[in-house]
Amino acid sequence: MIETLFTDALLPDGSAADLAVSGGRFTAIGRDLAADEGTERVDLGGRLVLPGFVDGHIHLDKSFFGEPWQPHRPAASLRERLAVEKAMLADVRPAAVRADVLIGQAAALGTVAMRSHVDVDATTGLSHLHAVMTAREKWRNRVDIELVAFPQAGILTCPGTADILDAAIREGAEVVGGIDPEDMDGNSEGHLDIVFGIAERRGAKIDIHLHEAGFAGIAQLHRIAARTQALGLGGRVSVSHAYALGDVKEPVLDTVARALADAGVAIMTNAPGDRAFPPVLRLREHGVRVFAGNDNIRDAWWPYGNGDMLQRAMLIGYRSGFYRDEDLAVALAMATTESALALGLEGGGLTVGAEASFVALPAASAAAAVAAPPSDRRVFRRGKALTLTS
Repeated sequence: MIETLFTDALLPDGSAADLAVSGGRFTAIGRDLAADEGTERVDLGGRLVLPGFVDGHIHLDKSFFGEPWQPHRPAASLRERLAVEKAMLADVRPAAVRADVLIGQAAALGTVAMRSHVDVDATTGLSHLHAVMTAREKWRNRVDIELVAFPQAGILTCPGTADILDAAIREGAEVVGGIDPEDMDGNSEGHLDIVFGIAERRGAKIDIHLHEAGFAGIAQLHRIAARTQALGLGGRVSVSHAYALGDVKEPVLDTVARALADAGVAIMTNAPGDRAFPPVLRLREHGVRVFAGNDNIRDAWWPYGNGDMLQRAMLIGYRSGFYRDEDLAVALAMATTESALALGLEGGGLTVGAEASFVALPAASAAAAVAAPPSDRRVFRRGKALTLTS
């Protein structure tokens, strides 16, 4: 029996269709579907339907979204930036409150799942993790949130952080993070020993921030790919940012891309505005999964962002020089199905049998929506209209 029939919808290619949903999943998608007696009918009024958005990289504990405007404070180094961040966070509401506000904003715009990196180190301990876990619990069954134990200040240079990372995984984080093994810790092998060691011991996934540029960054990617392959962790390891992939010429790029694809290492990009970033289409040609995230949103690192993954898809397309509909579809996939698969979620999108979580908005096609994201949206989770209040 069809529980809910969504009528007068447009599919991503612009074609008209109805969508039948039962048990929270699509049971049929096509023209002029017949409803059963007692079926709830929802008229979408010619709106475009897109898969629910998946934010593959966000920092819920850092954001000032919902707080009074915080002017950006310059910093001359990473260490100085970390000190500025701590000072600014001391003047805003607790992390659990700020995380809750940002999750609500993202959910209202169509995000149904996200991966949040949360700072843990020997000075912060697990306080940020516990705060974001509180916010996560409030949104359970409406937004799926995976947590990364993120050693923002390094691991080896911040004694005790390795133990805190391990504790964070034991207490509920699903992913162990790392950051710039050479630039932050001056010891690539030692840093990766800890990250991969915890993942292997605890059955955790891995997501490493890698800002290291040029050939140094490429060398790190080869190290990460080799360890991933040796431990059989394909599909469970991601590298965020990987700026170096945008720094090198094609022969070097192609070699490392093949290594990443063979190992099953995914690459996350938010198409940052101030530097080179991974060439999406070239990596995909080699079989590398490339996905998207918002990264920082209105925090001590930069003042931009509103949690909108459709807008992020637009920025990726804009910075990548995507003009054709099929390339704009890649940008959308990076914010929906590809992000879902990178996080280990269903990546079926708008297909029969997939979870019926989708966004309905006024646009003629997926390409049109990516090129000019509409703000008017209706969000459905498992076939039900999303409720934003507790």
